[in-house]
Amino acid sequence: MENLRGSILMVLAMAGFALEDMFIKRLAVNLPVGQILIFLGIGGAIIFALIAKSQGNRLLSRDLISRPVLLRNFGELIGTIGFVTAIALTPLSSASAILQATPLAVTLGAALFLGEAVGWRRWSAILVGFCGVLMVIRPGLQGFEPASLFAVQGVIGLAIRDLATRAVPRSISSMQLSTYAFATLVPAGIILLSVSGTPAMPTAVDWRDFSFAMITGVAAYYAIVAAMRLGDVAVITPFRYSRLVFALIIGTTLFDERPDVWTLTGAAIIIASGLYTFLRERRLARRSVAPSAISLPRR
Repeated sequence: MENLRGSILMVLAMAGFALEDMFIKRLAVNLPVGQILIFLGIGGAIIFALIAKSQGNRLLSRDLISRPVLLRNFGELIGTIGFVTAIALTPLSSASAILQATPLAVTLGAALFLGEAVGWRRWSAILVGFCGVLMVIRPGLQGFEPASLFAVQGVIGLAIRDLATRAVPRSISSMQLSTYAFATLVPAGIILLSVSGTPAMPTAVDWRDFSFAMITGVAAYYAIVAAMRLGDVAVITPFRYSRLVFALIIGTTLFDERPDVWTLTGAAIIIASGLYTFLRERRLARRSVAPSAISLPRR
C-alpha cells in the first residue's frame, strides 16, 4: 500500500512540475527569460525560507558557503537558466524529453569525477541514452533547433547540482538548500536581463501564471519528497518519467505542438536507457550488501 501511495505521489509531483513548466512557457510570451528568473528566484526563496524558519532551521550558517553548497548552487543556476530558456524558445515536449537524460548524466559524472565503478553495461546504456538525446536535437539536420542546446545545458547543470548534493553536509536541510538555490537566480536574472532583454510590465494574467507556477512547483516538491520517504525507491523512481507524458499532453493540447517520430523515438530511448541504468544500479547495490556477492565485480 505504501508503494502504491508513493507511486501516486510521484506521478502527482511530475504533473505538478509539468504544470509549472507550462506556466513558465506562458510567461515567456510577454516577459524576457531574465525577468522570469528574477520572479522565480524571489518567490521560491521567500517560500522556502519561510518553510525553513518554521522548521527551526537557520538561514545563515557557515556550512552554506562550503564548497559543495556553492557548487550545488552553481549547478542549479546553470541548469535552471538552461531549462527555462529551452522552455521559452523550444517546444515543451522536446525540452522535457532532453531533460529525462539527467539521471544518465549524473551516472556519467559519478564515474568520471567521484570514482564510482561503472561497468560496460551501464556505459552502454549511457551511450545509447545520449544517442536518444541526439535524435531529439538532430544536429546538422533540417529539424535542428540551436535553442534546444539550452535544454542540454539544463541537463548538465542539474547533473552538477545532484552530484554536489551528495557531498553537502547533513546538517543542512533541503529547505535551506532550496532557499539559497532560488536566491542565486535573482542576480543571475538581473545580469541576463541587462545583456539580453528589456524588462516588461507584467499583466494581470502574467501575475496569475507566476502565482500558479510557484504553487504547483512547491506542491510538486513536497509531493516528490513525500513519495521518496513513503515507499521503496526502486518502485517509485521510474514514475519520474511520467513527467514527459504530461509534457506531451500539455504541449499538444495547449501549445499546438506536434512531436515528430525523431523526438518520440529519442524520448523513448532516453527513458529506456535511464530505467535500465537505475535498475542496474539497484541490483548492484543489493549485491554489494549480500555476503555471498561482496567480491563480485560491478558491471
